[in-house]
Amino acid sequence: MKEILVIIPAYNEANSIGKVISEIPDLVTEIIVVNNNSTDNTAAVATAAGATVLFEGQMGYGYACLKGINYASKRSKTPDIIVFMDGDYSDFPEDLHKVIAPILSGDADFVIGARQKALREQGSMTPQQVFGNWLATSLMKLLFRASFTDLGPFRAIRFEQLKALEMEDKTYGWTVEMQLKAVKRKIAYTEVPVRYKKRIGISKVSGTIKGSIFAGIKILGWIFKYSIK
Repeated sequence: MKEILVIIPAYNEANSIGKVISEIPDLVTEIIVVNNNSTDNTAAVATAAGATVLFEGQMGYGYACLKGINYASKRSKTPDIIVFMDGDYSDFPEDLHKVIAPILSGDADFVIGARQKALREQGSMTPQQVFGNWLATSLMKLLFRASFTDLGPFRAIRFEQLKALEMEDKTYGWTVEMQLKAVKRKIAYTEVPVRYKKRIGISKVSGTIKGSIFAGIKILGWIFKYSIK
């Protein structure tokens, strides 16, 4: 049996995190919720649902992911696959089977759950998200010949490959950093289509003008940083 860990960064997701955890397939060894300085009872709900809860006081998606990776690195049994997903219930946790399938079959080491339009609930992605994904993936195709169509947060990667990426972004650039490094380091990657629905609560990134602007700056910054290397 493969050791499969799920890492879920969570900031004020008390209304959704229990639903996410309850629908994650049983083949997952451990669910790690990184409580990113929440002011609600996210941690208590996640604990009651059976997750391992870590606390990360530094605000930022990347900070939370790095906390989870550090925990995974120190387990007595090394994980084989790490799956990342959001805690807002916008993903369909049961689609995890599809996301890890190319890794289990040996066809890829890194898989993005691509939120294709035909599988998205209407209104589940804001116009700025749709445009941002298109711009970022178009630039990656132009500059790096990458075949990504999405920067989706629902993703899986072999743990050894994840460690080799030496991830460093602490905030909004986490997803694009991972994809750029995978391309540059010639890690075998692919996408699988996944369903996507309206999240519970308001997005901390796309739900605010400030969040959208900073996310856009960070994403484009990573792309242009790698284009001149």
